[in-house]
Amino acid sequence: MLQHASSLVPWFTLLMPHLLVVDDMPAICELVAEIAMGEGYTADTAGSIREAKEALANNPDVVLLDVQLPDGDGMAFWKEFGPAHTPVIFMSGRATLESAIGALRAGAADYLRKPISLNRLRAVLTTARNRKAESGSPPTHECFARLKGTSRAVQLLRTYIHKVAPTHATVLLVGESGTGKEIAAEAIHLASPRYDQAFVPVNCGAISPNLIESELFGHEKGSFTGADRDHKGYFDRAQGGTLFLDEITEMSAELQVRLLRVLETGSFMSVGGNQEIQADVRVIAATNRNPEHAVAQGLLREDLYHRLSVFPLELPPLRDRDDDVVLLAQHFLDELNAEHGSDKRFAPNIEEMLRRYAWPGNIRELRNYVYRSYILADDEIQGEFNPLERSLAFQGGTEIAVPVGIPLADANRQIILETLKQTGGAKKQAAQILGISTKTLYKKLDEYGYSNIETEA
Repeated sequence: MLQHASSLVPWFTLLMPHLLVVDDMPAICELVAEIAMGEGYTADTAGSIREAKEALANNPDVVLLDVQLPDGDGMAFWKEFGPAHTPVIFMSGRATLESAIGALRAGAADYLRKPISLNRLRAVLTTARNRKAESGSPPTHECFARLKGTSRAVQLLRTYIHKVAPTHATVLLVGESGTGKEIAAEAIHLASPRYDQAFVPVNCGAISPNLIESELFGHEKGSFTGADRDHKGYFDRAQGGTLFLDEITEMSAELQVRLLRVLETGSFMSVGGNQEIQADVRVIAATNRNPEHAVAQGLLREDLYHRLSVFPLELPPLRDRDDDVVLLAQHFLDELNAEHGSDKRFAPNIEEMLRRYAWPGNIRELRNYVYRSYILADDEIQGEFNPLERSLAFQGGTEIAVPVGIPLADANRQIILETLKQTGGAKKQAAQILGISTKTLYKKLDEYGYSNIETEA
């Protein structure tokens, strides 16, 4: 079944990306190979591990590998013989949570359920082909190293990122707090031709309104009181790369006008400057609000919204990601075990609890839950550390003892810090509970000396 490329191949095929398909079903191999060649590939097929070992000598750029083969386990084979620089996509007709976790641990760029989505397959092949043309570009699995998950929702998100990353289009990421918008923005950057330049994330809600213009565009020495030297802004630092503007609706209307002008003209001026600076920067913006509602409420200029949302992407909440919650929990636990040299594990009954809970704080809430549970557990994380019970208790009102006669400022400080503690450091959630704006919360935390508390993702 193995198809070897002839030793007398045309010279131009050496510039084409090469795919290896390993599956014991000839029909699948032939279909995938045919699609790959239609996408500008050369292709080998193999029906067993023995044949796959031989085919690796042709240095494939991408490997599509079945998990279960007649002469062994595909994942075990790849762990032992797979080239570290070659992206592998595992596929299985009997996909399970355990196999999905195993695939990610084996370094998979993706994990596809059979029958394979042809659109998803073409997206993977297109990206790999682009990487072949761009010498030195990182492989696909590196672009998505932090964007973990095997659910349909995440696969679709990766597909869209593959499509938009090679372009110059501005992207607006929309999703609930804690869904990983910065991780998605970084994946777009790494999958783009700008991958080897700077990726600069900026939380617009974390910068004082009085300083944000200077922070974005820089300032000249003497341009205002305290400007004792020239200062490069985020646009300057991101030259040639990508600027990620999180919480875009926290930006003032006046500054939104300036940002719109930069996007339309491709140039900007620093505060106090008199010369235009060319901005070779790709902009990705994000908000956890419904952008159309934000426009209606006057929080986001309509013209800026349309300019930013050339390619809008919605990040799925964790409750819509199937078994990703278990996979991510195990990933966070693996990281903690590796960091501390431990071998803690989840009790068997905890998986159902993880699936049942809605996770309103999304990935951030899950990560904080795993961290707290890790600290409390000896060897095994038991089901009694239930995030649902803790969440309901908090929503019902955790009591805070405030002595009579305490100064109001001190009482406010105690309430704010305790609320932030209960939300696991999620500032937006804490601000919503307290009934104040995120800007006000950041200002208070600065006053209290807690400005370095974990920020929103």
